[in-house]
Amino acid sequence: MHNYLDFEKPISDLEGKIHELKKIASEDESIDTADEVERLEVRTREAMAEIYSKLNPWQKTQVARHPQRPHFQEYAASLFTEFTPLAGDRKFANDEAIQAGLARFRGTPVAVIGQEKGNDTKSRIKHNFGSARPEGYRKAIRVMEMADRFGLPLITLIDTAGAYPGIGAEERGQAEAIARSTEMCLNMRVPIVSVVIGEGGSGGAIAIATGSRVYMLEHSIYSVISPEGAASILWRDSTRAKEAATNMKITAEDLKSLGIIDGIIGEPVGGAHRDPAAVIEKTGTVIADALKELSGRTGDQLRSDRRQKYLSIGRQL
Repeated sequence: MHNYLDFEKPISDLEGKIHELKKIASEDESIDTADEVERLEVRTREAMAEIYSKLNPWQKTQVARHPQRPHFQEYAASLFTEFTPLAGDRKFANDEAIQAGLARFRGTPVAVIGQEKGNDTKSRIKHNFGSARPEGYRKAIRVMEMADRFGLPLITLIDTAGAYPGIGAEERGQAEAIARSTEMCLNMRVPIVSVVIGEGGSGGAIAIATGSRVYMLEHSIYSVISPEGAASILWRDSTRAKEAATNMKITAEDLKSLGIIDGIIGEPVGGAHRDPAAVIEKTGTVIADALKELSGRTGDQLRSDRRQKYLSIGRQL
């Protein structure tokens, strides 16, 4: 069953009527509803196109968080073959929020790191809603070191509201783990292609998103803090999240104009959850093109270019 967002009520009403008409026709073959169903389907497509052509930042935030939006595991299953997950940080434990391992991408050996939120209550608890603890980032560093040692391109898929802020995580060095993961990204001598597929929240995202090329899905968001967190700090009122989102420049269009990301991957009308296969295939094509572009560069060039990329952010404004 489809989950509708609050601004999708016109779409919900139309699709509800379509469902009712199809049910009536299935129960009584003498009733022909085909013409009416076709008319309503056209209206639905028009309504969806109109609504999604003018989403505000808060509405895009809701789409980025949609419970049916494809997550890391769906991308991994479609884009990679021979995916071999690696577990643990060899210091404390295995963090399920960070998924990492080795795989083949269109025949090429690669290293893969991503954040998994889960898609039901049980899996969301298992993956801690995509919010990694320090051991998750230390696991990511392990895989980055392996990729660097064996010359494997690194692909990262970002989808987190932020790193886990619990007491235990802080006691085990959350800030240091994020900083070292970011440092490792900057020092790697292989191509890194990063894609924000949902939420890119704070240091929890940048720790694996400091790539040679960074892309965002059309309705994903990328920010230094969640809109709710920003509203709580600025106005001590998390209900002003919509206002915060509008002022934070968190959409793909905003970040592309600011030079923080390199490109935007279009989504089907209605969001990635309306046609996951299409958006995953499109993402794979963008990743493949980026890896092809970067393949001729030496390790020193890749590292130098990545350093200059991040030093230049904000300087052209």
